[in-house]
Amino acid sequence: MARRFRGEGTHKVDAKGRVSIPASFRRVLEAGDPNWREGDAPELVIVYGDHRRKFLECYTIEAINEVDDKIDALPRGSNERKMLERLFHGHSHPTIVDDTGRIVLPAKLRKKIELEGEAFFMASGDTFQIWKPETFDTVELARTEAWLDGLPEGTDPLIFLDGVKGD
Repeated sequence: MARRFRGEGTHKVDAKGRVSIPASFRRVLEAGDPNWREGDAPELVIVYGDHRRKFLECYTIEAINEVDDKIDALPRGSNERKMLERLFHGHSHPTIVDDTGRIVLPAKLRKKIELEGEAFFMASGDTFQIWKPETFDTVELARTEAWLDGLPEGTDPLIFLDGVKGD
């Protein structure tokens, strides 16, 4: 199975912060958790980051391990390493998907992105994001549209992949 999240969806958030993860996302979380076995709850890490971030970024265990390996490769004591450790280790929340396909978003995380009755899920390759639907529409969707509108007429965004080398 590919390790990429694809698609989007909106799901209800209950008063306790429980929200269903899209089913296709759960399959990727299972595949990206080296300790997961049939019947187990897949693990993930929610990175909420700094004050500028208006969304929660959810990583599979394999994806966050890749980030951790890159952080560990930085010189010990460097400012870059300290800041990235703070953003990805300190400002994160490890959790599991329960047997009904839900996660619990703590009040602190819901408050940070002003999440109330619904959560918008957006795939982002090897991560997925959780947004307040209105924030996604006004911030991120507007950003994407502005980028597309700035391209010359008739430009196919796939052109940016020309010349990109694979791993």
